[in-house]
Amino acid sequence: MTTSLQDGQSAAGRAAAQDSPLAVQVCDAAQGRGDSRDLAPAPWLHAPALLPPPDGTRGFAADRRKKKELDVLEMPSIPNPFPELCSSPFTSVLSAGLFPKVNARKKQVIKVYSEDETSRALEVPSDITARDVCQLLILKNHYIDDHSWTLFEHLPHIGLERTIEDHELVIEVLSSWGMEEDNKLCFRKNYAKYEFFKNPMYFFPEHMVSFATETNGEISPTQILQMFLSSSTYPEIHGFLHAKEQGKKSWKKIYFLLRRSGLYFSTKGTSKEPRHLQFFSEFGNSDIYVSLAGKKKHGAPTNYGFCFKPNKAGGPRDLKMLCAEEEQSRTCWLTAIRLLKYGMQLYQNYMHPYQGRSGCSSQSISPMRSISENSLVAMDFSGQKSRVIENPTEALSVAVEEGLAWRKKGCLRLGIHGSPTASSQSSSTNMAIHRSQPWFHHKISRDEAQRLIIQQGLVDGVFLVRDSQSNPKTFVLSMSHGQKIKHFQIIPVEDDGETFHTLDDGHTRFTDLIQLVEFYQLNKGVLPCKLKHYCARIAL
Repeated sequence: MTTSLQDGQSAAGRAAAQDSPLAVQVCDAAQGRGDSRDLAPAPWLHAPALLPPPDGTRGFAADRRKKKELDVLEMPSIPNPFPELCSSPFTSVLSAGLFPKVNARKKQVIKVYSEDETSRALEVPSDITARDVCQLLILKNHYIDDHSWTLFEHLPHIGLERTIEDHELVIEVLSSWGMEEDNKLCFRKNYAKYEFFKNPMYFFPEHMVSFATETNGEISPTQILQMFLSSSTYPEIHGFLHAKEQGKKSWKKIYFLLRRSGLYFSTKGTSKEPRHLQFFSEFGNSDIYVSLAGKKKHGAPTNYGFCFKPNKAGGPRDLKMLCAEEEQSRTCWLTAIRLLKYGMQLYQNYMHPYQGRSGCSSQSISPMRSISENSLVAMDFSGQKSRVIENPTEALSVAVEEGLAWRKKGCLRLGIHGSPTASSQSSSTNMAIHRSQPWFHHKISRDEAQRLIIQQGLVDGVFLVRDSQSNPKTFVLSMSHGQKIKHFQIIPVEDDGETFHTLDDGHTRFTDLIQLVEFYQLNKGVLPCKLKHYCARIAL
C-alpha cells in the first residue's frame, strides 16, 4: 500500500513537471526512488557503450537490485525541498499566489486637499469616479451627504480651476498633468453644481438666448433646459466677450455665438451669417476652466474669466482665454457649455448620484445622511432606565432642549474665565459663543468672503458671518441672492446694560449671533431670502 501511494505521488509529480527534467529527477530523489545516479548526467555522455553481462551474473544482479529496492522502501522518506513541483493530483501544480489575478484592478494613491490646505491620501482603483472619491471622503470624515460635495481640479501655476463631473474618471484627469506641475485635487461643497436643474430661470437671461428656428410664443427657462438636453433642437447663447489674442497680452472685445458644434465668433459686429463666423473652440477635446486670478496672471479686464484648455498636457500658450462683463454672464456661458458637452449625462448625475463604477457607492445609502448617522437613534436617559425615542416630534423637541442646555453650560463655562461682573460675563459670552460655529469666519476681508461664496456656488441663501473691517465692534452677514453677493451689517445695540445684535435698526434683537442666524434660517425678515447653506472651511 505504501509503495502504490508513493508511486502515485511520484507519477503525479512527473506528470505535473513533465516540461522540466530537473524537476522529475528531484521528485524521484525526494520520494526515495533512486540514488545519486538519478541526478548525474546520462552515462552515455562520458562512458563507452556497455556490453551485456554474462548469463551467470544476470541472476545475481537482479537479486541485488530487488534487495536494494526493499531497503529503500524501509528507509524514511527524504523531506521534499520542492513541494510545489510534487503536489497531489487534486491540487494545482504551482501556487495560485504565483500568478497575477486576471480581473484585479490596479490601484493608485491620490492626494486630496481641503479648503484649509489639509490633505488626505487615498488608495483608489483605476476606474474610480469623482463621485466615488467624494463618497469615500464623506464616509471617512463622517460628513452629511447633501449631494453638494464636489471634486475640483486646481491648477495654481496658471490660476485655473474646474469642477470634475461626477462621472469622470479621476485617474484620467491625473494622467493629463505634467510631472513638474503642482496641481491639486480639492474637495469642498458646490451648491450650484446642479442648481440649473432646480432654478433654470437664474441661468439663462433672455438677452443671451436665441433660437436657430422660429418659435411660437415665449419659451420658459425650463423649456430652454429641455432643448439643451435634446439632440434635435438647441438654443444659441450669444453675447460679447473679451478674448485674449494668441501669443499677445492684449484683449479684444468680440461677439461670440455658442452652438452645439462649438464656439464661434463674428468678424463683423454681431452678424451671424456663416461667412462672418469663425470657429474658436470645440468641447470634445477640451475642458472648461474658471479663472481665479485673471487680472493678476493674465491681465484680464474683469474678474469673470474662463478658458478652454486641451485635455492633453499643454502650456499657457494652448489656453483660449475669455472674459465676461459680469458673473451672471459667465455663469450662463459655463452652464451652456457643460450642457452641450455632457448632455443627458449631467441629468443622470443629478438624478442618480450614487451610480458609480467602484465599490464605494451603494444604493442603500440615504441621500441626505451618511451611513454612520443612519445607525444613530434618539435616546432618553432621564429615568431609571434608558429608552429609545421613536416619536420624531418628541426626538426633535428633546434635541432642541439639549441644544439650549448645552448653550447655557457653554455660556456659564465661558463666563467663569471672563470678567468678574455678571453683566460683563454675559456680554463677553455673547461675543465669543459664535466663534465655534462653522458659518463664522474670523477676520477675513470682503474680497475673501466673496471668493468663498463664489467657490461654493452662487445659490440663493449661501451665507457666512465675518468680522467687520471698518468697525471692529460689528459683524457682517455676506450672502448670495440672484447670482449676486450682498453684505448686511450686524449692529450691536445696548439696552439696560445688555448688548444685543440686530439687522433692522433694533426692531428685531438677538442676544448672540447664533440666535440671529437661526432666526433668519427660518424667517426671511429684512433679507432678500432665507439663509440656507453656510460656507465652511472643512478639514480632512
